[in-house]
Amino acid sequence: MSQQVAEVDTLFLHEARDDFTVVARRDGERLLQGRLDLKETSAGPRPGRFRVKDGDDEIPRRPEQFVEMARRAGRIRISQQTSREGRRDLEAMLEGYQLDAKQVRTCRICAGKGRYSPLTSETAIKYDNEHICLDCAKRELEREANYRGLRSGARDRLEDLLLEVGDLERVANLLSGQLDPELTKFDEISATTDDIDLVPTSDIDVHPELKTRLEEFDTLLPVQSLAVDNDLLEGRDQLVVSATATGKTLVGELAGIDRALKGEGKMLFLVPLVALANQKHEDFEDDYGDLLDVTIRVGASRIRDSGNRFDPQSDVIVGTYEGIDHALRTGKDLGDIGTVVIDEVHTLGEEERGHRLDGLISRLKHYSETNDCDTQYVYLSATVGNPGDLAGKLDAQLIEFEERPVPIERHVTFADGGEKLDIENKLVRRAFDSKSSKGYRGQTIIFTNSRRRCHEISRQLEYDSAPYHAGLDYGRRKQVERQFGEQDLAAVVTTAALAAGVDFPASQVIFDSLAMGIEWLSVQEFEQMLGRAGRPDYHDKGTVYTLVEPDCSYHSSMEMTEDEVAFKLLKGEMEPVVTRYDEAAAIEETLANITVAGKRAKALNDRMVGEVPTKHAVGKLIEYEFIDGFQPTPLGRAVTEHFLAPDEAFVMLDAIRKGAEPYELVAEIELRDEH
Repeated sequence: MSQQVAEVDTLFLHEARDDFTVVARRDGERLLQGRLDLKETSAGPRPGRFRVKDGDDEIPRRPEQFVEMARRAGRIRISQQTSREGRRDLEAMLEGYQLDAKQVRTCRICAGKGRYSPLTSETAIKYDNEHICLDCAKRELEREANYRGLRSGARDRLEDLLLEVGDLERVANLLSGQLDPELTKFDEISATTDDIDLVPTSDIDVHPELKTRLEEFDTLLPVQSLAVDNDLLEGRDQLVVSATATGKTLVGELAGIDRALKGEGKMLFLVPLVALANQKHEDFEDDYGDLLDVTIRVGASRIRDSGNRFDPQSDVIVGTYEGIDHALRTGKDLGDIGTVVIDEVHTLGEEERGHRLDGLISRLKHYSETNDCDTQYVYLSATVGNPGDLAGKLDAQLIEFEERPVPIERHVTFADGGEKLDIENKLVRRAFDSKSSKGYRGQTIIFTNSRRRCHEISRQLEYDSAPYHAGLDYGRRKQVERQFGEQDLAAVVTTAALAAGVDFPASQVIFDSLAMGIEWLSVQEFEQMLGRAGRPDYHDKGTVYTLVEPDCSYHSSMEMTEDEVAFKLLKGEMEPVVTRYDEAAAIEETLANITVAGKRAKALNDRMVGEVPTKHAVGKLIEYEFIDGFQPTPLGRAVTEHFLAPDEAFVMLDAIRKGAEPYELVAEIELRDEH
């Protein structure tokens, strides 16, 4: 004991129920913990019983040993939580030995457990009308997090908030769906402006009719000015990477409409989704239908090629990737192509569709070469993690513009499935009840992971809303688009259909789920979706709310939970756009290239963005009897015209040979995909 006493630099005293807790510390480490009783003497209060804790036991010590320790201590501190009477008795006892003590603010929980934790304004955490230390607050928060099943990313976020606001109850309330804006706000992506010389519309060398339509603007927008300054109108291929609502689409229009009006070839404007193709087709009809013939070609043509709406000789063809690819695979004459605009070119990185877009681009270039077309390619995207590398592989000039026209606030709150609907109601109401400085109500896009959930949420929102997804017919989708544009709807609830850029001028985006189907979103998809919040002509800022269900996943194949995914997405870097080929993808694209180009198929494979194992693919095509030499067999032609993977083709063949009914065949394929 004498050695311990000699090394004590702080002696801490705290009132317990019937006695006082004694803690001796040196260099922040506890050396001794004990209990002290005081007794009344004629000279005043003096040490009575003194016991030192040894494991679960208490070892009696002489009261004089406490006095000796107090005399050798560098400083003596009395807990602020000690009662007035207790503090008076302690101070009187110490004065009897000519010792001074100072009162300190300490953590009650620590003091009750024999720990000395002084509190300062920086370290005190508010809790139940008192203050505790950060360590105890973290332990309380950890208990709540364990109960909720919270994972690492969410825990780190809550601890950061605890340090930031110093209020345990406010932070813990986030786990019950509280919408405290100070706490839910994760960050703000500032509006940025690059110093770019804007090109006056009067200076650009385009067809007079197009120039007339541009006269309402004094200058082009920055990204458009960059493209023009870098030879867009001289036919230079370009990859344009810029945030949503910065004017990328007009870059493609400037090149394509100008050439079409000058008789230098038609424009193909290609998008990944039918809903987006329909909207772009309508836009082009409205803007240029009096000058040019506009038609549409979508993926449904693969099943029923009636050609009712599609005129391959039109000046402007709006199409889905699959719709135009089907035309190439079936030998359609598309005429003289002057410009190809590929919107949402980051689709090249998607697992299922990336290889098809890669093959389509190569087949279009082959078509242009074979038909002596002087074709310009303009690729558009808001989200590319490796723009320089992708531009090199596409043999295009990179036009990268990082300006964001309005700031975006990103918020995170925690809620279970039932709480999410209540929160969505509050957020939709709050947005729609407010107006921007431009006079527009706030409107919301809610992203969720299934069509069924779209309808469920929309039914339960108090303000007018509508589901919007690929399962709705064309007329209903157009009605929703019109109602939203006229501000008759407070919200639309959608799956991935809107992420690719259908034009809903929303001020707020809510993520009801961070999954699409049974797959977690990628950073690229997440950024694409949240980029729909805030339009410069409508809103002062965009707002994004990520509603996170702790310890939640939507399918057994998901290894992470939603709270883990949320912070991975919020902090993540954009993934590079890389087209990967497994055996099935290599076989499909090689077969399509042989169908379109015959012996030149290898050249088409070689210039694709992804690495295609051509020799292996050709060997499999011969083995499967899909090709004979460098020509598709009738079976191979059917497979490529219907975009079938080899295993799908064999399932169909086997079922047909067994005389299966068509509905049985469809069921077998669907069940196989589900498995």
